[in-house]
Amino acid sequence: MSAKLKIGLVLTLSLFATAVVAGVYRIKQWHSNTVSTAEQQKIRAKEISSQNVENPYRAKYKSIPLTHLKSLLRGTDPATLAINAFDPNNSKELSRKVEVAYPKPDRAMVTIIQTNFASSKSKPVKYRVELTSFGRSLFVSSPPLWQIVWAGSYDQCFADRTTKLSNINCR
Repeated sequence: MSAKLKIGLVLTLSLFATAVVAGVYRIKQWHSNTVSTAEQQKIRAKEISSQNVENPYRAKYKSIPLTHLKSLLRGTDPATLAINAFDPNNSKELSRKVEVAYPKPDRAMVTIIQTNFASSKSKPVKYRVELTSFGRSLFVSSPPLWQIVWAGSYDQCFADRTTKLSNINCR
């Protein structure tokens, strides 16, 4: 065999071997993506079904469609997202009490008790906003990003004209 023929044969075999290895790698990558996508769909289906089941914490709240919220549904601070959802202009006439709870590392529950003292009927409204974390912004050290997934409200009454709240039905 001549030297040119040997070099040509080695190049042809190496190209063929490279193509086979690359093909096997792509098939494995595609298969793992298909499996992970299927797993993600199962997880998402479980989340949706768990959200559709009557949540005992949501029982006393009237659900608010997310399309009716007045601000962005994503951000880095759950409390700010929740406040801006119901009062994007940060009105001075409103008095608020805000509580944030993290039942799971990727879940946040914000409760807002808001009273409009400029109104003649200063009946407080209690809002509940549920958020999920869906990653981080640009850098690993940046705060997590949150998204509003559910919101609800219900009216409360003053037991008397002090700041004590009562769950008596308002008429």
